Amino acid sequence: MRKTRYIILVLALVLTATAQNVRAYNDKELNKEAAYGLIKRVLPEHAGKFEIAYIPKEKGNDVFELESKNNRIVLRGNNGISVASALNHWLKHYAHCEITWNGTNLNIPDPFPQVPVKVRKLTPHEYRYYFNYCTFNYTATWWDWKRWEWEIDFMAMNGINMPLALTGQNSIWDKVYRSMGFTDKDMDAFFSGPAYTNWFWMGNLDAWGGPMSKNFMQKQEALQKKILERERSFGMTPILPSFTGHVPPSFKDRFPHIKVNTQQWGINVAPAYVLNPETPMFKEIGKKFLEELIKTFGTDHLYSADTFNEMTPVSNDSTYLGGMARKIYESMAAVDPQATWIMQGWMFLDRPNFWQPTQMKALFNAVPDDKLIVLDLNSELNPVWSRTDAFYGQKWIWCMLHNFGGRISMFGDMNSIAADPAAALQARGKGNLSGIGLTMEGIEQNPAIYALMLDHVWNTAPIVLDDWLKAYARRRYGQKSPAAEKAWEILKNTVYSHQPWWGTNSIITGRPTFSPATVWTYTEIPYNTKELLGAWKHLLDASADLRNSDGFRYDIVDVARQVLANYANELQQDFARDYEQKNMAAFNRKSALFLDLIDDMDNLLSTRKDFLLGAWLNSAKAMGDNAREKQLYERNARDLITLWLDKDCNIHEYACKEWAGMLKGFYKPRWQQFFAEVQKQAAAGKPIDQKRFEEEIKNWEWKWVNATEPYTDKPKGDAVAVARALYTKYSNRVEQAYTQNKHTK
Repeated sequence: MRKTRYIILVLALVLTATAQNVRAYNDKELNKEAAYGLIKRVLPEHAGKFEIAYIPKEKGNDVFELESKNNRIVLRGNNGISVASALNHWLKHYAHCEITWNGTNLNIPDPFPQVPVKVRKLTPHEYRYYFNYCTFNYTATWWDWKRWEWEIDFMAMNGINMPLALTGQNSIWDKVYRSMGFTDKDMDAFFSGPAYTNWFWMGNLDAWGGPMSKNFMQKQEALQKKILERERSFGMTPILPSFTGHVPPSFKDRFPHIKVNTQQWGINVAPAYVLNPETPMFKEIGKKFLEELIKTFGTDHLYSADTFNEMTPVSNDSTYLGGMARKIYESMAAVDPQATWIMQGWMFLDRPNFWQPTQMKALFNAVPDDKLIVLDLNSELNPVWSRTDAFYGQKWIWCMLHNFGGRISMFGDMNSIAADPAAALQARGKGNLSGIGLTMEGIEQNPAIYALMLDHVWNTAPIVLDDWLKAYARRRYGQKSPAAEKAWEILKNTVYSHQPWWGTNSIITGRPTFSPATVWTYTEIPYNTKELLGAWKHLLDASADLRNSDGFRYDIVDVARQVLANYANELQQDFARDYEQKNMAAFNRKSALFLDLIDDMDNLLSTRKDFLLGAWLNSAKAMGDNAREKQLYERNARDLITLWLDKDCNIHEYACKEWAGMLKGFYKPRWQQFFAEVQKQAAAGKPIDQKRFEEEIKNWEWKWVNATEPYTDKPKGDAVAVARALYTKYSNRVEQAYTQNKHTK
């Protein structure tokens, strides 16, 4: 009897200790307060109908469960990401709702949807990466905490656990170099302006768009602390920057005995300076940088470092490259022995002739096993993993890049995105595939492409695209619609049937020319352009039922914009032929139609805040605390989306912004000046001097960059009504243009 009591007592103590340990682990892994906070932000009127519970990881990976219990929805997960993903699963598959950058449907059905059978989902991906260095400028330069809070919730609900976290790092650089005696003058010649920080961070350029004020750096540091606190509260492991050798231009004068390498980027910008890794000062500064970084922001032991972004190293010698990589890693490990290097694999795609197996292996082998993770940045279009024996054994992440510069044209290969990530999981040569990621240069466009990609986070099988599209349309618009489903079938077979490298652009956004394409404006359309008109018509047919849907209003504007943008390419080639044939009467008539088309597109895009130039410019000005800062930030914002750098920059028009305000305020005046010059020269019996025109228009463009005329950030007009009126005006013209010119592919 005593023995039995003793056994019972021991078991009770063991169970109590186990429960305490589980509770402690639970409290560490699952922050219920943070998870509830997300639910309250997403569904404030229904937050009380959800319960949160902890379950441990399965096989080392995140997991969630979802079920109904006592008329409440129980969300179980091993951390906040899993719980948020369970909520998103319920929203999508039971409430038929959808959350995107460009339109959200959160109309919860009545009665409140229940889960008839418990759902359990295990992610096959250890890492789910998010962001690109460029995203921090092409999209997020002017984000405040409210906008960041929304994006972090979005990441959590879509299973992201490894976000790149670069905001606020300039204050770290500032503290380190000032501790070494560098002055205000030195730092003003070093730091870029706010819209160019990512290229500064990657060592591509110095100073452009600056100076950066102490005030701005302090505000960004405070913002980064809020970002990191929230990301970590969900269980994310943010990736922080590390030292890669970038030094102020005056470094070579202050330390003339220290070897500094000059690195020239591929555009016409002054060279940047990188400390030679062989000098002891490289490790010394790297140590200072990481110590200050961790002191300021804490750490999750993941660090980004990209020394050779879009630049060719000074030597292809494997000893040099291995030494460089070793020093970069050692500068991390000297401060944080648990450091893992996260490396963007863009350079292997950007400079394939340089990065041969010998050079890549030298880079990889210099870092200890399991201390390096490579991002295959453009796996959906140009995979590097499949031609490098999956990065020669290193851990790597399959990434979708999709968008360059935040271009808003509709494009992407849905069939490939639905199948390829799952295929990579089963591939023989996948090597140490450890995750999936999104590495877009700009977001807030093509929401369907990103929703499709993110559905792979919690799945191993290929996505059945036709079924997915019908479910997506229902979630996005709030109800089933046969007409909307027909529209999406056409979109799948047209705009979303191919993945052009740079997307498909309208000649409207290029510097005026008679050529069918120009610098960074690629107008070739790899689908049946005439068919796209049908998608517009089907959406109009669905508008009586769906017009109150936010996502529907975005989509009908976006589809109408794409049809008209494509038509502009046809119209431009029409008046180019008229000019070539010296038919100036026809040229004048069609060039006037072209300008009218620009006005109509501007009016259409004015109906949605997503497409307003004023939203971009006014958020930039809002960052400034005084008139000087506001003017500087507005110039940064204008420059990045037009000339990019100065008036002679060779990547002008990289972002191709089809925005209301941009069309009437920037693109249309350029075309007007071009047409006036053509008419003037034709009247004198002379051909247009394209080279001279471009030299002159650069001066006008630079004046626009430095101007301050206001643009609204408030939408106006009814999206559906404007789209319908423009369909009536243009549908026959578009159909006739593609029939006559036989440009249908």
